[in-house]
Amino acid sequence: MKKTTALFFYSFLALTLTLSSCKVQDYPSNARPVTHEIWDSLVQEHVSPEGWVDYPGFIQDSSRLNRYLHLLEGSHPNDKHWSRDEQLAYWINAYNAFTVKLIVDHYPVASIKDIKNGIPFVNTVWDIKFIQIEQATYDLNNIEHGIIRPKFNEPRVHFAVNCASVSCPKLSNRAYTADQLDEQLTQAARDFLGDESKNKVSKDKVELSKIFSWYGGDFKK
Repeated sequence: MKKTTALFFYSFLALTLTLSSCKVQDYPSNARPVTHEIWDSLVQEHVSPEGWVDYPGFIQDSSRLNRYLHLLEGSHPNDKHWSRDEQLAYWINAYNAFTVKLIVDHYPVASIKDIKNGIPFVNTVWDIKFIQIEQATYDLNNIEHGIIRPKFNEPRVHFAVNCASVSCPKLSNRAYTADQLDEQLTQAARDFLGDESKNKVSKDKVELSKIFSWYGGDFKK
């Protein structure tokens, strides 16, 4: 009887451990939000407070940049395991980091618009599908207009995503993080609105960045 009881106990224990391990394996690789420490370190070293980007510095640091991008590529945000701010911080950092990667891979270029994609039916560099995140493939427009804008309904993102063009907001020299996201987005908005090269306010007239006309609907929501 003791042998039967012991056998039953160990069989039950083995089954329990097996089921537990199955549950762990069922969790996707993106069960936990990624850390943005590598990107934070990179932009602190290679982006000035004014937003000037040291692309040769990024090239020398390409191994760290690629390590961060691989981290992003292996972790697709989801509503089940990620908070709203964790997801939004991820996508803003992803957009900015992959934009830097695009320029680094074609450096030297005077402008991101000078990058020739050579792909039929692809109009701009922002339409090049070079971003692989788990099973999904994206271009920069997918991330900004297909995910960030419709999903998060946050107009301040227009001051946070950097398209590496003159009309765009500056690249932040800090990574966006969930715990500081609201403050960071507010600061990005203040910096952009206070940039006289983007917005000119005088007694006679106000000239605002074209961002406000391009995405006027986002600011009215």
